Amino acid sequence: MGKTTGFLEYERADEGYVAVEERVKNYKEFTVPLKDKKLKDQGARCMDCGIPFCHSGCPLGNLIPDFNDAVYRGKWEKAASILHSTNNFPEFTGRLCPAPCEEACVLGINEDPVSIENIEKNIVEKAFKKGWITANPPEKRTGKTVAVIGSGPAGLATAQQLNRAGHLVTVFERDEKIGGLLRYGIPDFKMEKNVIDRRLEVLKEEGISFETNAHVGKNVPVEKLKLDFDAIVLCGGATVKRQLPIKGSHLKGVVQAMDFLPQNNRRVDGVKFKGEEILATDKNVIVIGGGDTGSDCIGTSIRHGAKSVKNFEIMGKASTDRTEDQPWPFWPMRLRTSSSHKEGAERFWSVSTKEFIGDVNGNLKGLITCEVEWIKEAGKRPVLKEVPNTEKQWECDLALLALGFTGAESTLSDQLGLEMDPRTNIKATAKDYQTNVPGIFVAGDMRRGQSLIVWAISEGRQAAHHVDAYLMGSSELPLKGDGDLPRI
Repeated sequence: MGKTTGFLEYERADEGYVAVEERVKNYKEFTVPLKDKKLKDQGARCMDCGIPFCHSGCPLGNLIPDFNDAVYRGKWEKAASILHSTNNFPEFTGRLCPAPCEEACVLGINEDPVSIENIEKNIVEKAFKKGWITANPPEKRTGKTVAVIGSGPAGLATAQQLNRAGHLVTVFERDEKIGGLLRYGIPDFKMEKNVIDRRLEVLKEEGISFETNAHVGKNVPVEKLKLDFDAIVLCGGATVKRQLPIKGSHLKGVVQAMDFLPQNNRRVDGVKFKGEEILATDKNVIVIGGGDTGSDCIGTSIRHGAKSVKNFEIMGKASTDRTEDQPWPFWPMRLRTSSSHKEGAERFWSVSTKEFIGDVNGNLKGLITCEVEWIKEAGKRPVLKEVPNTEKQWECDLALLALGFTGAESTLSDQLGLEMDPRTNIKATAKDYQTNVPGIFVAGDMRRGQSLIVWAISEGRQAAHHVDAYLMGSSELPLKGDGDLPRI
């Protein structure tokens, strides 16, 4: 597997970036790919470890050592086939996944792990460039019809898998274009939208139907879907935004990240958007929330031409290394610095926002914070405690709330009579992904809560298997870790 001594000969190499002063002038992707020879060397670092823990780290069960070996040997088309056997959309995960596989890499115990995500991205990009990724419609149709609600990664994966089984699949999307958060949540500088569009062309050629501006439960009655389709799969995501219920949260200038980012993506796409324009230009911006969404707000604000950008995180500053309570191969909560952080943002940890301050016209002009600490006691959950005499006032014209999501919207669950779990996700087990109403299934963030893109694709694949079994009595669609090599 790979070059026997490769991990001893080659150091990890990652793709480069266009200089900050150049890349912030536009919304284009700014990575600089490695040459094929360098990528082969990276594949050679995969060390024939015996037990590939990267498999367990990947929610899709990607056959990582296999495609690394193929890249090392220059067999790129074979690598693309192996990669697509478990992952419908590696061009998405290769750009957006935080790579839990790399944290589980055996080489990562005492060296830098194999650059799995970058290898994955280059495999699929070469496959598109060489024309290896083409439509592969099913040889026959079952006559069964399935409605997939939501066109994010879970919905698209569900749709492609069920279409492969021969069912007639229609995807309903409430926005004007297909893609869900891939299109309206991820900034173009992380993934340009032609990456979605080229894959959509393949899906359409395979026979999947797409309906946009189709808001199920509003302009598309749920009763009509129940009459027209043999099964329904809900993949609408966890879209209820977490609020910050403090004084002044109503002020103009206190904005949810998922209002700010979708609007900007539409602006970049030249699409009209509803509501008042939200711009960071010449403003003092504070992004509250230290995750990926917060990072996306930082990069977008800098491209708007913000006067200053600060980032607050209520948790303490994490270690750059693993801690004793997060041993390999588990996912460590280590400090992660994104490309957006490096573009000019100041980061602050252990900070809690107490109040937003407005002017006489109701415009945000500042906020008040305090320092906090987390008190840990054995056997109990950590408790947040304010540090006395640490209040501070900050100048702020735009506060972006990147606080995550609390669960799924209730419109569909109410109209379909579905049960919700205590976390306000639609209730369904991992056993068959079916809700309490026969024939209605749920996958992705709508079932498991806010999570990673790689989990969304995995959930879509798993749900499709169970929907197919429900419709046909059994299913040959693969579950996690099962390959299906002939299909790209």
